[in-house]
Amino acid sequence: MSTQSLHIIVLAAGKGTRMRSTKPKVLHPLAGRSMLERVLDEAESLDPASLHVVIGYGAEHIRQHCPRPDVSWVEQGEQRGTGHAVACAVTNIQAQTDDRVLVLYGDVPLLDVDVLSSLLDSARSADLGVLTTRLDDPSGYGRIIRDREQRMIAIREERDASADEKNITEINTGMLVASLDALRTWLPKLQPHNAQGELYLTDIVQMAAEEGKSIATHLAPDPLRVAGVNDRWALAQMERAWQLRQAQALAMSGTTIVDPARIDIRGDVICGMDCQIDINVVFEGQVRMGDNVVIEPNCILRDVTLGNGVRVRAFSHLEGATLGEGVEVGPYARLRPGAELAEHSKIGNFVEVKASRIGAGSKVNHLSYIGDTVMGADCNIGAGTITCNYDGTNKHQTVIGNQVFVGSSSQLVAPVHLGDEVTVGAGSTITQDVPSGHLAVARSRQVMKSGWQRPRKKSKAE
Repeated sequence: MSTQSLHIIVLAAGKGTRMRSTKPKVLHPLAGRSMLERVLDEAESLDPASLHVVIGYGAEHIRQHCPRPDVSWVEQGEQRGTGHAVACAVTNIQAQTDDRVLVLYGDVPLLDVDVLSSLLDSARSADLGVLTTRLDDPSGYGRIIRDREQRMIAIREERDASADEKNITEINTGMLVASLDALRTWLPKLQPHNAQGELYLTDIVQMAAEEGKSIATHLAPDPLRVAGVNDRWALAQMERAWQLRQAQALAMSGTTIVDPARIDIRGDVICGMDCQIDINVVFEGQVRMGDNVVIEPNCILRDVTLGNGVRVRAFSHLEGATLGEGVEVGPYARLRPGAELAEHSKIGNFVEVKASRIGAGSKVNHLSYIGDTVMGADCNIGAGTITCNYDGTNKHQTVIGNQVFVGSSSQLVAPVHLGDEVTVGAGSTITQDVPSGHLAVARSRQVMKSGWQRPRKKSKAE
């Protein structure tokens, strides 16, 4: 006895005219990732035998945006409706006739695998399975028509529905599952008997009912999980719904969210115990936080790891950085990729750190740039200090030992090495290595002239 395999078709050929964009609709992002990527993630989690994406408008752009080796791209040269799109993909499926085909849409970004699994389970012994949901206001959607025994017999589009049928709140989501053999039988029979002159996939429901085939339905409990995006306002509403769910999940896991309406998670965030996130914080990529981390308002964190007790002060921007226990950053600090801050170090206001290791307890408090640097423990870097790491062609490294004090407004011209317990006088330009324990002063001699007269403006008469 053969085992049924699952094949998935994702419809993504439409332009999305109401988005008013040159970009294909399915490439518009939700929480930092395109709608199509999110649908493909859920599809792949079902471990299908094959995955086919039907594309049309912006086909090459979509292929480049989603370079997935497991996807078979099917080009629908002429958009003649959902039925025609599925027919284009079915011809590419090489499988047993009793294998099942699941049809999804690339503009349903909140879809989750639990809903799809429930649909597949409900339709396991049926010829056709249809995913439905209920809306308080079903205007514009196809209604689910049932007989007296509550068996589904048709989908009635709004413009064709009677007054009573328009009162039905159960609507069609467009997603369905059927055997490959059944689809190969029904799809060629579709006719363009509608104002658009298109072949509607939903017409196979009535075909199945008229043939006496069994039709199963699964009612999705959350309409947003199965809703498609037609315009940017709908996308914005889904973005907020997604963000509120992410904020709720963090709150329920032990994180204080000051205002759930003013947080954006565009990646994957994991928090330890008793963290606090203030307003207008944006998370992108992979963010990992230990216990008792505080993120003050208006910060951006992208691909960072924060140890226990870290505090990121307001208006700071962190990307590709790793912060040890008890580190304090900001306000108005920027950590660029490769910044590694050891425990209890401090980066203050208007300081930028890039591709550098800052030792335990070291401080760079004000108005400084530290790039391509290895800094030891318990250093104090004065305001306005910069490491001159770029010669116009290549980057060079600055190495700073332990317990080094660098006075304000100094320049360390790499490659250069400062030993342990070095002191650099304020306003110095250091171009040579400084041995441990030495004082380095490299600045012009102060000159004072008595009797000097300031320049004065000439009068108009002069």
